[in-house]
Amino acid sequence: MTTNILEMRNITKEFPGVKALQNVTLNVARGEVHAICGENGAGKSTLMKVLSGVYPFGTYEGDIVFENETVQLGNIRDSEAKGIVIIHQELALSPHLSIAENIFLNNEIKGRFGLIDWGKANQEAQKLLARVGLREKATTKISDIGVGKQQLVEIAKALSKEVKLLILDEPTAALNDEDSDHLLDLILSLKGQGITSIIISHKLNEIKKISDSVTVIRDGKTIETMNQEEITEDRIIKDMVGRDLEHRYPDHTPNFGEEILRVEDWTAHHPTDPTRVVVDHVNLNVRRGEIVGIAGLMGAGRTEFAMSLFGRTYGSKITGKVFKAGKEIKTRTVTEAIDNGLAYATEDRKNYGLNLIEDIKRNISMASLKKLERLGLINDGEEFTVANQYRKSMNIKAPSVLSKVGKLSGGNQQKVVLSKWIYSNPDVLILDEPTRGIDVGAKYEIYTIINRLASEGKGIIVISSELPELLGICDRIYALSEGRITGEVPIAEASPEVLIKYMTMESPR
Repeated sequence: MTTNILEMRNITKEFPGVKALQNVTLNVARGEVHAICGENGAGKSTLMKVLSGVYPFGTYEGDIVFENETVQLGNIRDSEAKGIVIIHQELALSPHLSIAENIFLNNEIKGRFGLIDWGKANQEAQKLLARVGLREKATTKISDIGVGKQQLVEIAKALSKEVKLLILDEPTAALNDEDSDHLLDLILSLKGQGITSIIISHKLNEIKKISDSVTVIRDGKTIETMNQEEITEDRIIKDMVGRDLEHRYPDHTPNFGEEILRVEDWTAHHPTDPTRVVVDHVNLNVRRGEIVGIAGLMGAGRTEFAMSLFGRTYGSKITGKVFKAGKEIKTRTVTEAIDNGLAYATEDRKNYGLNLIEDIKRNISMASLKKLERLGLINDGEEFTVANQYRKSMNIKAPSVLSKVGKLSGGNQQKVVLSKWIYSNPDVLILDEPTRGIDVGAKYEIYTIINRLASEGKGIIVISSELPELLGICDRIYALSEGRITGEVPIAEASPEVLIKYMTMESPR
């Protein structure tokens, strides 16, 4: 009898024109935390969708052996009945229902006459919440809790289905450090309760912290499985990208010009509570060819500053001045901001940065349609040519610019976002979490693009939650705390300790 709870043997999955998985083999020992790593588009999520019944038996080749039994899963219900539960990166919770209603959705606790017994459901939900470390009442609406707690609700929901194998796809991608640590501790706690976990993550430090073994997939093929003693970040990266990344960040030689952007006394209040100041008298400047970082903890006001500056897409009672090349400009609308040479790549590319049901071509052109207009009509031929040029120069991995953006990997989606704003030819480009949710290989490509834009004389502002990223690519870093700039550090003097000191500093009022 094998000690493996799961064996996936020679799994091959094809889509029209694409072989997503080629003879992939995965062995997961009972009671372990097993990580799966790979670049975006490597086939990780596809493999897990095969395992969870999203891609049913008959649509792939190969065998799935679960608890020593060859299984043929026709849908998600079949996999959940076996004790295999997947939690996707995009959480599948209904915001307007309570925690208890979400936990038992399609798995309701019935009472007399076949009616739902809400009293017992709330009681059982409360027990499950205690298991995952949540103190909220089971009657609380999902919309009233944060993303970190919503992840825990998803795990509570999995526990209600008597989970034996829990699959977590990028579980900490949208979480802050505190919520991430809590979630990782919970996964280890579940391991102690005999629950096996598979975790897909790009955060190599987290993988090293909690994983008993790691399988790396590249280009739809199994590259290697290593045990805990063999796991190193360098080894994982080499397997993922097929080469050594001696330097995580490309070489950058600063070549600064004159000041291109200056923001003075920028203040923005909360959009629904005008008495609450979110961005408080921020002053900063950027020179041509300079990459300037903004560091801050969650809630510090980094994104709120960027959005309020770019077309006032966030906030109320916004005041302050913006100067470009010494001349005051207005950025009261998105159109006005773009016309004045500003661009903003949002941290939420799926909801605000892209139209996922449109193709690459339309997404690249959408911020610059005036450049393609001829007699009031869009020149389709020129639009196609422009998009194809960016597909090649930005190394967007897609067979055609007519490919739907929603089908692309996270890294390629981010390249489409950048292409859209680069085509608008801005003087200042604000990048909000430009590498969130993408793998190390794609990150390197994004950093190279940022360097190229700076070398062309553009001013770049990078907002990031990853201090190593800011330290690796920026020339100067501002620290933000409680909506105020608390420090400005040239890169030669910057360190995680210095930045954290400023980031946690109580801002003077």
